[in-house]
Amino acid sequence: MSMKSSAGDSLELEWFKSSHSNPDGAACVEVASTPGTIHIRDSKYGQGPRLAFGTEQWAAFVSYAADH
Repeated sequence: MSMKSSAGDSLELEWFKSSHSNPDGAACVEVASTPGTIHIRDSKYGQGPRLAFGTEQWAAFVSYAADH
């Protein structure tokens, strides 16, 4: 996992929220994917910090979350 600021990124990511997110966006995360990396950010702070996971790390997290 890595954490990086969005300031100065040259890559434009296409962010999306779950259709299950609450309508006012008060507690949402956004996800964007690139080959080999899944990016996560707080939807309220789009220019703030991001988390980046490798696809294997992301798959392991999603599997764990689904089981718990």
